[in-house]
Amino acid sequence: MDSKTGRLIVVSNRMGDPGKPAQGGMAVALNQALNAVGGVWLGWSGEITERTGAVRLSKSGPVQLAAMDISQQDYDGYYLGYSNSVLWPAFHHRLDLIDTQPEHFAAYRRVNRAFAQKLVKLLEPEDTIWVHDYHMLFMAMELRSMGVENKIGFFLHIPLPPSQIMAAIPNNELLMRAFTHFDLVGFQTHADVMNFHLYAQRVLGVEDDDPNHITAFGRTVRAQAFPIGVDVDQFRALLETDQAKELVGRIGGSTAGRVLITGVDRLDYSKGLPERLKVFDRLIEKYPENHRLTTLVQIASPTRESVEAYADIRKELEGLSGSINGKHARIDWTPIRYIHRNVPRARLAGLFSISRVGLVTPLRDGMNLVAKEYVAVQDDDDPGVLVLSQFAGAAEEMEEALIVNPHDIEQTVDTVQRALVMPQSERRERQAALKKRVEDGNVEAWCASFLARLQSI
Repeated sequence: MDSKTGRLIVVSNRMGDPGKPAQGGMAVALNQALNAVGGVWLGWSGEITERTGAVRLSKSGPVQLAAMDISQQDYDGYYLGYSNSVLWPAFHHRLDLIDTQPEHFAAYRRVNRAFAQKLVKLLEPEDTIWVHDYHMLFMAMELRSMGVENKIGFFLHIPLPPSQIMAAIPNNELLMRAFTHFDLVGFQTHADVMNFHLYAQRVLGVEDDDPNHITAFGRTVRAQAFPIGVDVDQFRALLETDQAKELVGRIGGSTAGRVLITGVDRLDYSKGLPERLKVFDRLIEKYPENHRLTTLVQIASPTRESVEAYADIRKELEGLSGSINGKHARIDWTPIRYIHRNVPRARLAGLFSISRVGLVTPLRDGMNLVAKEYVAVQDDDDPGVLVLSQFAGAAEEMEEALIVNPHDIEQTVDTVQRALVMPQSERRERQAALKKRVEDGNVEAWCASFLARLQSI
């Protein structure tokens, strides 16, 4: 982004601090872009207060941080309610989990409006605004209603569902109207772009043939795929930390002569975790040579634990892991190591580097950066194998992985076994191709390509 075009303004539900090391891919890219040209990052402070709207301003180098507090009522309605009990399940094909309450949609609109009102006071005429994720779909509409004419881009970090599912969401036409107030809408995959286009055609009657150019409600929005990447160098550098080295040494010693299969996910019903444990159970039964030889390490980080659906999946996973271990374990071998807590990224890097199989099998996912992080730290001479769900956005790019349908337990079992016995020459060939894709499409390239396209409109 050329500094002559003005500052970069980032709006997201949770904000980062460009002066501190970033933990996730999006934060890494945005930190770099903000530090390069200066700007503002507006987001929720993480604080729940008596009223929504109090903003605390601070500086981090050339970046102004604007942290807004949210009331308990708005948090319950905007975040737990509409964002995570309507949009999240619907966008992940789980209409059965939608909890529609009018007051939640009202809170969602109200919080988006509050963010827009705060942002207007911080804007300068040449600023470029970049809004992130499903929590902020109405930001551009609210800003336009306040007279803002700046360029506004939006990036959706989760998948966009097919038109039939979009059409089942309450207020779906209003959601589409909100999309059209952005100048550019970015998606993770070309499939998401087509879903966006087909919804416009089938539900709204839009006649545009170009999926990257949609005119509706008297406005034109550009849509394009910008698959997000990882900070490859930063993640690889974690292998040199004491945390990573200590874990590699300890795990390597306790599993000497054994093979690790690793899965790392947030505890979410979209990640296919019960299916994954069932795959491992069946793997031991169908291919008994893995008995006492192969261990599944499944990390399921806590998330949204106050939402009932998440409590249910945690209970199911604890029951499954206990049952499978009870059936197969021996005094000197635990088949599944199930971990329900946050694990430092340095330890994850170390764990990935010594895992023969990276098992990334969500039922539906926007991108899934774990797949790219796993590839980033593999040894080129003796790499592991990535087993990847066809329903992860990453599968559109990472075709050299072993692609599976996570709903098909037998097919996935056979594919995992193929990964375990794959010759080193084939593993090297697949790793070389995947490594190049991950490096070429890193997080800096993602950020630069989106902002360049937004500036060109």
